Amino acid sequence: MRFHPELEEGRLLRRYKRFLADIELASGEQLTIHCPNTGSMLNCMVEGGQVWFSRSNDPKRKLPGTWEISETPQGRLACINTARANALVEEALRAGLIAELAGFTALRREVAYGEERSRIDFRLEYPHGAAYVEVKSVTLGYPGSAVAAFPDAVTQRGAKHLRELAALARQGVRAVQLYCVNLTGIDAVRPAEEIDAAYAQALRAAAADGVEVLAYGTRLDAGEIFIDRRLPVLLSP
Repeated sequence: MRFHPELEEGRLLRRYKRFLADIELASGEQLTIHCPNTGSMLNCMVEGGQVWFSRSNDPKRKLPGTWEISETPQGRLACINTARANALVEEALRAGLIAELAGFTALRREVAYGEERSRIDFRLEYPHGAAYVEVKSVTLGYPGSAVAAFPDAVTQRGAKHLRELAALARQGVRAVQLYCVNLTGIDAVRPAEEIDAAYAQALRAAAADGVEVLAYGTRLDAGEIFIDRRLPVLLSP
């Protein structure tokens, strides 16, 4: 996936009110742009660090741009626009890059399912039945470690999705939790037990019930981002 329009570069001044970020361009111009990330963005940003954003010329928009990539305190790059994860996964699915999910005959997005009234990110149809795939964007990294973690804040919604997937798996329906790691310099993924122990427990329980837990890493720079490799998921505490 190439960024269109091309991303512009700036320096982060501050993020505030969850959805706003003030940045400064090389020219000295200061802008307030949209932050499309509802999470804590723990270890994803540093004041004074580089950021890249997409600019919009839509006169109906209140803000001139959207924050896409952040320099982390560890010097990594993180795609903090969580909406990109599903688009990246769909692109990879259609290109056959996710081997475990290849061979589907139809793809549907945002399909309602489950006893808790959820929506699955992807329902894939195969000759032998359907597969339900939930996608999570991973951007949390730690100094001195090549293992990323999820989530970066307590997520009751994420635990609900795991319960729904586990219920499907117990019924014999293929259920998949897929982590899209939008962070450079990462070799594996784990549940962030130190942040949300309940989520970590729910993930292990879902895996025990038959939910497939997959992770894929991305190649990321200011010009493009795409899924390029399978990563191990470390489920043990």
